[in-house]
Amino acid sequence: MGRVARRVAVALGSNLGRREGHLHYAILRLRSVLDDLRVSSFHDTAPWGVAPDQPRYLNAAAVGTSPSPARDLLHALLGIEAERGRERPQPLAPRTLDLDLILCGDDVVNESDLVVPHPRFRQRAFVLEPLAEIAPDLVDPVTGLAVAQLLERLDRPR
Repeated sequence: MGRVARRVAVALGSNLGRREGHLHYAILRLRSVLDDLRVSSFHDTAPWGVAPDQPRYLNAAAVGTSPSPARDLLHALLGIEAERGRERPQPLAPRTLDLDLILCGDDVVNESDLVVPHPRFRQRAFVLEPLAEIAPDLVDPVTGLAVAQLLERLDRPR
């Protein structure tokens, strides 16, 4: 019996090189990983949670469906990052392309190298805003709240 396709959310970001080109490349490649792909607009954002002297980020979100387990999706995302020259010299370093697995259906995974839902997405406007554009009804299985509700509750400057 085959696995059931689930809705999967991915956050995209870039702050090195041709940011828009990196995101367009990721979107093209994500079409081979996720079916029925929907992509938000691009958001130019200030660095958050990293050194303040980093370049600005271009962020987006993508939602599609896949029967693949979270671990397989993570490997696919890491492969796409590597294709765009992603290096990891230290944690939170600037990056050509960053692809984070945010949600994978109702899966809750807590392993040393994979946590789904993404552990910090609920505090990140640069993830929630683009995600709310394309999937406001997508539910976080940990809190039971929809993306639109998480965004509404986000503590941020107005």
